[in-house]
Amino acid sequence: MATIYQIHPDTPQTRIVEQIKNDLKSGAVMLYPTDTVYAIGCDISSKSAIQRVRQIKQMSNEKPLTFLCPSLSDVASYAFVTDIAYRTMKRLIPGPYTFILPTTKLVPQIVMNPKRKTTGIRVPDHQVCLALLNALGNPIISTSAHVLDQEESAPLSVEKNGYFSQVEMFDHLEKLVDIIVDNGEEPRYVGSTILDLTGETPEITRQGMEWEAAAAWIAG
Repeated sequence: MATIYQIHPDTPQTRIVEQIKNDLKSGAVMLYPTDTVYAIGCDISSKSAIQRVRQIKQMSNEKPLTFLCPSLSDVASYAFVTDIAYRTMKRLIPGPYTFILPTTKLVPQIVMNPKRKTTGIRVPDHQVCLALLNALGNPIISTSAHVLDQEESAPLSVEKNGYFSQVEMFDHLEKLVDIIVDNGEEPRYVGSTILDLTGETPEITRQGMEWEAAAAWIAG
């Protein structure tokens, strides 16, 4: 049964953040809120935890995992960033965007796309995520929790406003994860907008939250 941490959405309590950080450093897998959907994640430095995330999501090692960084300068440590990629990210972050970028050696192979050597990186606009990232000192894996619903014979309901019931999601995953971070917000359904920054021109490969702003930036 997962440990549930109730945390303030705007001013996360330092004591609770430290407890979660210690659990993550010990290899815990968590369910936690982001500025898009609730996500399943762990410390990027814990190979065993990453393997558990893949098992929970039923993801093959061929599919890359997205991870969160607290700032643009941190992104540059884990990915090769061209001038156009830098300008694009600087314009759009923090926010609901995932950027596909070529990886540096700091990214574990279990996270990246093994053929393209790329990964997805986000800088979230979310106080709880940022508090955890800054306390941990490492990126945090972020793969949407709601995808699981499509793989079950009895999927979770989606309310008219585009949100899942928090109770349903917690009940669904509490035996699969070690930690549930509860900031009182209802889980969202719409994921991040994905931009491929590996080419000469940014390309939107998935329209998610606030994709119009990204499209307007690319159009110039």
